[in-house]
Amino acid sequence: MSLSDDQLDRYARHIVLKEIGGEGQRKLVDAQVVLVGAGGIGSPAIQYLAAAGVGAMRVIDDDEVALDNLQRQTLFGTADVGKAKAEVARDAVARLNPDVRFEAVRERLTGSNVADLLGEADVVLDGSDNFATRLIVSDYCIAARIPLVSAAIGQFQAQIGTFRGWEADKPCYRCFVGDAFDAEDCDSCSELGVLGAMVGIAGSWAAMEVIREIVGFGEDPTGKLHVFDGLRPGLRTIRIVKDPACKGCKG
Repeated sequence: MSLSDDQLDRYARHIVLKEIGGEGQRKLVDAQVVLVGAGGIGSPAIQYLAAAGVGAMRVIDDDEVALDNLQRQTLFGTADVGKAKAEVARDAVARLNPDVRFEAVRERLTGSNVADLLGEADVVLDGSDNFATRLIVSDYCIAARIPLVSAAIGQFQAQIGTFRGWEADKPCYRCFVGDAFDAEDCDSCSELGVLGAMVGIAGSWAAMEVIREIVGFGEDPTGKLHVFDGLRPGLRTIRIVKDPACKGCKG
């Protein structure tokens, strides 16, 4: 499809980038992205992906806005406390870019509904807060051959990785964490805290990696985990090797 005059104007700063151009912008307009979680990572990612012109977005989150979310989840305001996060996100995207087809899903992603919720995605962005969900998402993305961008935060640290584990030389998320589980006494940001701006870095970076996966610019980051340390501050990149014993991508 060709871009309209309004779209040429709206996305002009993308189109003049030789790495994106008109063809790359058309790919964004034609793409469908599914985001798992509309919280700290989801908030900036949703805004930047909508602003970038991603044509269709599905956001999966069964949570409601709480007052203690507002320190870092910038998609929401005080008046949104008690409202469904996915539905507030839908209304925010409608104001930001009415061309985006947005679906708000107020349910928890599980093994029984993952195919229905992720099946049509061109890229999945996982910003969920537990290993159980992340491993379900990873295993399905491998089976369906959907690129997965995974983002996580903790205190003063952000981690971003892109995974295409069905490829022979590329690891999956399970290669990275193994059969991780959520212990009942595991630490969370409610006990340890998290710097709000660090969440913004993680979500914005994750949005960039989704756009990279759709458009295909720059170097392929698959198989690398980027770790940003806000205390130093500094960035390091870790290469993840494919685990021959991984039950997710079968090594």
